Amino acid sequence: MSSNFDALVSELAATWHNTIPVSEFMQIRPQQFDGEQLTVAAPLAPNINLHQTMFAGSIYTLLTLTGWGLLWLMQRSHELHGDIVLADAHIRYLAPVTGAPVARVSWPGQDLSPLARGKRVKVTLDVTLWCADKLCAEFSGQYVSLPGAHKPA
Repeated sequence: MSSNFDALVSELAATWHNTIPVSEFMQIRPQQFDGEQLTVAAPLAPNINLHQTMFAGSIYTLLTLTGWGLLWLMQRSHELHGDIVLADAHIRYLAPVTGAPVARVSWPGQDLSPLARGKRVKVTLDVTLWCADKLCAEFSGQYVSLPGAHKPA
């Protein structure tokens, strides 16, 4: 991973923790970004339910932020700006999360250049949640990025 990507990953973590306080409580941390794929983790302990597995709301939040984070990283790495919102989402809980969860999402090749022309961009991202080698959840979210009123400093 290039140092530029390292800096973007650190900036993403700070953005989440400064603007979405639950992400810091949940200890959600982006792990790796290679320009096309993002991996995000969160420990089980602060996200546990009465069954000693990951709380469904924590799973949903982790997967939502992972998709949002990939779009944010793609925009930043292409020097584009947009306000990202989740417009629609679907999740399937496939198995209990009993260990360290890792979320993964890959860029589908969506063209972001309309943002540079003041147009919005819609992208559907499919995020998976893994516990060791077991697929535990699948999430599909449609994100919309609106030409940004908020440009990073």
